[in-house]
Amino acid sequence: MVDLHLHTTASDGCCTPTELFERAAAAGVTAMAVTDHDTTSAVAEVQALARARGIDAISGIEITAVEAGRDVHILGYFIDQDNAQLAAFLSRQRAQRIARVEAVCDRLAQLGMPIDRRPMLAQARESGGRSIGRPQIARAMVAAGHVADTREAFDKWLAAGRPAFVPRPGAPPEEVITIVRGAGGLTSLAHPGQTAIDARIPAYCLAGLDAIEVYHPDHDTAATERYRQLASRLMVLITGGSDFHGDPSHGLDPGSVTLPGDAWLRFRAAARHD
Repeated sequence: MVDLHLHTTASDGCCTPTELFERAAAAGVTAMAVTDHDTTSAVAEVQALARARGIDAISGIEITAVEAGRDVHILGYFIDQDNAQLAAFLSRQRAQRIARVEAVCDRLAQLGMPIDRRPMLAQARESGGRSIGRPQIARAMVAAGHVADTREAFDKWLAAGRPAFVPRPGAPPEEVITIVRGAGGLTSLAHPGQTAIDARIPAYCLAGLDAIEVYHPDHDTAATERYRQLASRLMVLITGGSDFHGDPSHGLDPGSVTLPGDAWLRFRAAARHD
């Protein structure tokens, strides 16, 4: 059972790295990747636990690129976490995230829905590798009684086009692909069914995109087959995973969406280094 899309409290997940690993192991996951947003700070802990239990845990990340005002998520695997260019880039990404969270919180206050931003900002600033974003804001909105759950927070207030949405600055996908590959990694376009950017995927492949995330909880059977065929036509690899966050409104349990074994072996064989 292979799950290459998992999140921890290092970004917007609800489980600590240890808690995530234990849930994945209990579910029968045999190969995994933590792919926190714009940070790799949970990877080493999960890899140490995995080695002790005979589970294959590869380094991973999910980086937010921006194109035409919308997010494009690029997954990176087998990356060298000590690569200086990657580290500097991720530091800038996390600083931009903090600024955006503050702007969204200001917008919510103007809309009559103030939240306590101090805990999330303190954690991000005190722990340089911690990455924050809208999911933490959504949870704070639930805690303040403004919404029933995080899905309502996004659907009514935080998603693109909603009253509290604040656009994100960021690097284009081609730059992110170059940075990940420069750190020795393989890249995959995350959950393309969410972003409706199919027409741009060939250009990303020309820029060096290695794979498409075909298996994802937001892809129904038809979408999964469409992206599988697209990956075949473009001659790129495929990835997949549960996108687990530990939030009932966001993603499924570890291992609930898996990458087929043959696709995993091809992807692993393509790694530049481990």
